[in-house]
Amino acid sequence: MRRDRRKKTIRIFEVAAIGVVLLDVAVYLLAVLPLKREVDRGETSYHRVLLRLQQRQQNVVRLENFQKALPAADDHLKAFIRDHVPPRRLVFSDAARLVRVLTQQSGVQLDSVSYKLSSEKGEPLDRLGLDITVEGPFPSLLKFAHSLETADDLILVRNFTFAARQSGSVTLRVGGVLFLTP
Repeated sequence: MRRDRRKKTIRIFEVAAIGVVLLDVAVYLLAVLPLKREVDRGETSYHRVLLRLQQRQQNVVRLENFQKALPAADDHLKAFIRDHVPPRRLVFSDAARLVRVLTQQSGVQLDSVSYKLSSEKGEPLDRLGLDITVEGPFPSLLKFAHSLETADDLILVRNFTFAARQSGSVTLRVGGVLFLTP
């Protein structure tokens, strides 16, 4: 009887051990494994967010450095223009800008523009001769001529010449003088 009892006890322990093992496997498959996957996803997401945060912090530092250097860059640019760009170039640049803006505002096509800087000494203002040829409808040409005469810069219009083109449009040639401060 002891033997039977021992066999029954051993079988009970074997069944209990197999039950514990099966329960352990079930808990692992149903609870631990999904939680482990969630933790891994969370860690991966955390590392991605951390990497993005570091990149954005680097961008902030770079932008702050750029913002600190911006006033100095503006001063360097002004010094370059003051020290390296000849005043005559500025005159031609201002005249070209004026002609471009006026042609765009009046809706005409710029055919040609030429400049001639006067070299007369003793005059209070320098003179820049302008010869502008534009093409477009007649009302737009009148608007261009009016805007040229009423511009903020001192321009003396010397002559106007209208000519008809074969395409049916009209060409305006304007000769004038732009007065500049020396």
